[in-house]
Amino acid sequence: MTRDVLHIIQENMTSFSKGQRRIAGYILSDYDKAAFMTANKLGTVVGVSESTVVRFAAELGYDGYPAMQKALQEIVRSKLTSIQRIRASNDRLFGSDVVTTVLQTDMDKIRSAIESVDRSAFERVVDKLVGAKHIYILGVRSSSFLAGYLNFYFHLIFDNVTLVTSNSAGDILESILRIGPGDVLIGISFPRYSQSTVKGVRFAHDRGADVVAITDSALSPLYPMASVSLLASSDMISFVDSLVAPLSLLNALIVAAGHRKDADVSQIFNRLEGIWEEYGVFGQSDDV
Repeated sequence: MTRDVLHIIQENMTSFSKGQRRIAGYILSDYDKAAFMTANKLGTVVGVSESTVVRFAAELGYDGYPAMQKALQEIVRSKLTSIQRIRASNDRLFGSDVVTTVLQTDMDKIRSAIESVDRSAFERVVDKLVGAKHIYILGVRSSSFLAGYLNFYFHLIFDNVTLVTSNSAGDILESILRIGPGDVLIGISFPRYSQSTVKGVRFAHDRGADVVAITDSALSPLYPMASVSLLASSDMISFVDSLVAPLSLLNALIVAAGHRKDADVSQIFNRLEGIWEEYGVFGQSDDV
């Protein structure tokens, strides 16, 4: 299993210099605060220079301080309670232009996804979906709207899709009771990861189905059980989960799957257009 930054720090504690041990001690005790500090701010808090903080990140094997900071933020998102998340994000949100900060954060996440999404893994996901006997879509809590969104469009592309709607682990297992080889379960989960989703994914994996994980990193509990994973960073904005990048990734998946099933999709929409026109679905009603 991939080690997180806290484990790496603990394992290397004896090899650190005096200044590095001060940085390490602060991060281990207050990682939720350190995750949102600049290198200069962290150095000031622990009483070392900014360059010492930067060298500390390099000593841990990170390609610069921002990479270590990102690793800390991943831990924060997965471990903090809602109250702790609010406190951790107050410094960067308030006292500034909240609209700009939030929208800029979302833009940064989409930009990061453009650079980091594995195109080969993306194509393998499309292959598995097109060849699946049955597709199950599972996402709970804040990921449930992502699952519902994907289900809405996949129902127009495929005729073998089931959206798992319950948040209960027991109900989820009942909903995917017949899953097996040849089926695909799309598991969607971001910090704080839902144990109901994890259990559903484990059940599908144990029954021989292909699992496609839509999640944020290799530290996700879904990652080791997945046949293939698509990673897009979420973000913690106060108590809100920012899932703009994952939603954009799902849009790309919908478009790619629709392109592969172009003839079927064109036929479906031809039928729908006729139905919509016949029943005045998008026309102006007499009451307007």
